[in-house]
Amino acid sequence: MSPDLTAETPAPPAQTPAELPPYHGIALADVRLVRTPADAEAARAALLAADAIGFDTESKPTFAKGESSSGPHLIQLATDGVAYLFQIGANPPLAELRAILESEQTLKVGFGLSDDVKRLHAKLDIRAAGVVDLSVALRGGQRNDLGAKSAVAKFFGQKLQKSKKISTTNWASARLSDKQILYAADDAQVALRVYRHWIAAGGQLPPLRPAKPPRPPRQARAPRAATPAGNGEAAPAADGKAEPA
Repeated sequence: MSPDLTAETPAPPAQTPAELPPYHGIALADVRLVRTPADAEAARAALLAADAIGFDTESKPTFAKGESSSGPHLIQLATDGVAYLFQIGANPPLAELRAILESEQTLKVGFGLSDDVKRLHAKLDIRAAGVVDLSVALRGGQRNDLGAKSAVAKFFGQKLQKSKKISTTNWASARLSDKQILYAADDAQVALRVYRHWIAAGGQLPPLRPAKPPRPPRQARAPRAATPAGNGEAAPAADGKAEPA
């Protein structure tokens, strides 16, 4: 009698859904780094001329348990065609940023904006107004917030690439790499594109609440056990900004 090999025969791999085509984001030529007073004034005029703009911030990641983020270190604001990146160094253009972010006529749309708004107030004393958090606005009757990746898949049938490696780079650096620039610009502009698509499909915004001093941002939470990275450093802790699925 021949041996029974049934148990040794591996089951066929489960079928997975077809890979979505990639989302093509903003081109580097359409990103403006705001460096001079003239740049800041031009950005202010362009952004305040829009009914809605994409909005996000980036902060340098923290490494130690209990360490608070000193961000934001970069503020991203985008029109339908151009993204403007404001690096928050020693002398940021506060007058222009305040005029843009505190305007109630121009909506600021983005994903997971709670901590961004809190940090803006804590660091720069800016009370952002007209803020629309798409993570909440788009979830409908669902319990969980809808993230940028899920929104792009839902509305555009495409896959948004979000590199964890780039997201945890040093956003406080005076010189940002092209990959950082594109990552940051896309974060702002993809939110505006999703918003436009949602509104065109009949989406309706909930009543916006008047701007008020936000609560302090959450402190960074370090991993339970430090995991040595390849260079001998501990892996960075989350900077307090969670990315919904």
